[in-house]
Amino acid sequence: MVFTPESLPNLEGMVYLVTGGNAGIGFHTALQLAAHHAKVYLGTRSKVKGEAAIQQIKNQQPDAEVYLLEMDMTKLRSVVAAAEQEKHLHGLVNNAGVMATPFEKTADGYESQFQINYISHWLLTYHLLPTMIETATDTSPGVVRIVNVASNAHMNVPSFGIDFQDIDQVSGGPVSRYGSSKLANILHTNELVKRYGTPTARSIDNAISVGNHVNGEIWMASLHPGMAKTNLLSGATGSLFVRIAAGLLSALSKTSLIGLSPEKAAYTQLFAVASQDFTRDMNGAYLEPIAQVAKPSKLAENTQLAKDLWEWTENEMKMGGFI
Repeated sequence: MVFTPESLPNLEGMVYLVTGGNAGIGFHTALQLAAHHAKVYLGTRSKVKGEAAIQQIKNQQPDAEVYLLEMDMTKLRSVVAAAEQEKHLHGLVNNAGVMATPFEKTADGYESQFQINYISHWLLTYHLLPTMIETATDTSPGVVRIVNVASNAHMNVPSFGIDFQDIDQVSGGPVSRYGSSKLANILHTNELVKRYGTPTARSIDNAISVGNHVNGEIWMASLHPGMAKTNLLSGATGSLFVRIAAGLLSALSKTSLIGLSPEKAAYTQLFAVASQDFTRDMNGAYLEPIAQVAKPSKLAENTQLAKDLWEWTENEMKMGGFI
């Protein structure tokens, strides 16, 4: 049977954070979680847009428990500050992202797509892990989950995957840079499972101190949500061919020919973060629409690349004083 949000259980007492929750599939993810009685935080950098999204949700669900959590993914200090706000968390949906945008560096010194799509979410997850591990000790296995929204565009990368000597891909293009950030999302998930996905893994890893709590399990997934009818491609740039292709794909995605509605594009991440049909054997899986286990690229399954990426990111965050 095809998953639909109607099959979600009553989520009363559960707490979720959805980054980029003010628009697109992030909005519909937050809406459905709230509709099933969860407490939901919308992570967004715009207070005005965030408050408008919350009002939209409450117009449909008057009793919804939805809150604004300001975070600017282009400013890593903002991400760290946001992570300190909640001390009880069952689900994290790392959904915010940009696609094929012009080459630009953030104030933190990283290429914008790589920081917004990957680094900021790695940092947010890192700071929330102690909270989530603590929450997992009081729940059944797999109630606490982390979902990284990637893309099948992770296959559109150079053959070497990620060049740690040129992490910004200065000589690359906007599509390739986007693909690398999405490849990083999957590699991040795989390494998270290895390090923190089971009580045994957490108990022997000293990177994050959570006392003696080693019970419970956190389940994780990465996914391709599908081509949704959103404005994700509106900022695409690059060569004339890239701009034309992006414009064509953006237009097609808003038709019934190839695009999912934002509501349906949210289904796969709703399944991963809250469905009872997401089971232990799916922990660490890569999913495609709708709620189907799929096989990512060989690079995305490269355990050494995942380890190297984690270590590079951790070192960068330590040098920047973010962890």
